[in-house]
Amino acid sequence: MKQLQPLDALFLPFLQIPSGHHHVADALIAEYKSIHPSHHYEKVDIFGHGYKNLEKLVSSTYLTWIKYFPKGYDRLYSYLVYRQAAEKRTRQWHYESLFRPVLQKVLKQSEPKILFFTHALPSNMASILKQKGKLHAITVNVYTDFFVNSLWGIAGIDYHLVPTSSMKQFLLQSGVQDNKIFVTGIPIHPDFYCTYSQQSKQASRQLLVSGGSLGTGGMERLLAEVHLSSDTHVYVLCGHNEQLYQKLVSKNDRHITPLRYLTSKQRINQLYEQADAVITKPGGVTVSECLIKRKPLFIYDALPGQERINLHELTRLGLVQQIDKNKAIGKQIADYFSDHHKQQQFYKQLNRYFQNMETDSVATIIEQITAEERRV
Repeated sequence: MKQLQPLDALFLPFLQIPSGHHHVADALIAEYKSIHPSHHYEKVDIFGHGYKNLEKLVSSTYLTWIKYFPKGYDRLYSYLVYRQAAEKRTRQWHYESLFRPVLQKVLKQSEPKILFFTHALPSNMASILKQKGKLHAITVNVYTDFFVNSLWGIAGIDYHLVPTSSMKQFLLQSGVQDNKIFVTGIPIHPDFYCTYSQQSKQASRQLLVSGGSLGTGGMERLLAEVHLSSDTHVYVLCGHNEQLYQKLVSKNDRHITPLRYLTSKQRINQLYEQADAVITKPGGVTVSECLIKRKPLFIYDALPGQERINLHELTRLGLVQQIDKNKAIGKQIADYFSDHHKQQQFYKQLNRYFQNMETDSVATIIEQITAEERRV
């Protein structure tokens, strides 16, 4: 187990899979550094920190389970983590026995003044410690989906950064004070707030396809069914899916540009800027990046569990267009761009979504919270 030095701030995702929990933690770190450049911080996954070899096995099993047994995972997630969210919260003794000792050791070594949770499980552990008087640091939940699952700690958590006003209402009904909740959207990296000078309009429609990073979902089937016309060009973010990347390269289709995993936020931002629309899965971070860029979103697939719940909520909010797999995908996209009423409805709902947010930036809110930490 890695020895930690005293820290000002601790950022806590979970598992080593390059998921939204890590992306949001990285976005928060960027904001935190802009305010407190001299402060010491660390991003720690308590599973990998305490059980390195087991974490690798669990991550691999998780991805395999989703790929080969999606319905079983979806039912179990819905029952254990989502359906019970509105019911009375109970102690998760099996998780506590594994992870509470690890978190306590991390806290003893690092003595952080403030904790940011981008995953429900470490939040749950900290909630218990805070209520028992064994944790005195400021605690902040930063939600990475469009709902509050039942694992998130609520009692004992000092602040909550939520994506939507309906999530704020849920927390208020759960006993959280109004001034402890900030509607921020799902935090994204500051680089995505940058805009570039408008280049000359492309003759072809530019589509950005995202969601192949983990090698799951229906990416190949999607591209086979798009039936690209001569006035459409598709950029495909293949992520770590090398098989998909090589397959698209070998096709040598002039309408498709495959891209490997991009580490540059600036490059991804440029792709968002030039895109007319984005085809993706309903992962919280990708959706939030697209909403900030005010891009129409077409959802072609949803992983079991949280993505399907996200899709339900995003559809309710009128922020996404769900692709009907029984109809030609290319025609559905073309129909959207020829339907001015549908486009107006999307931007109306998008404006309503942003109007419900705080006027202060995430960086300003973090500054307010850390100022509170200095007073206690």
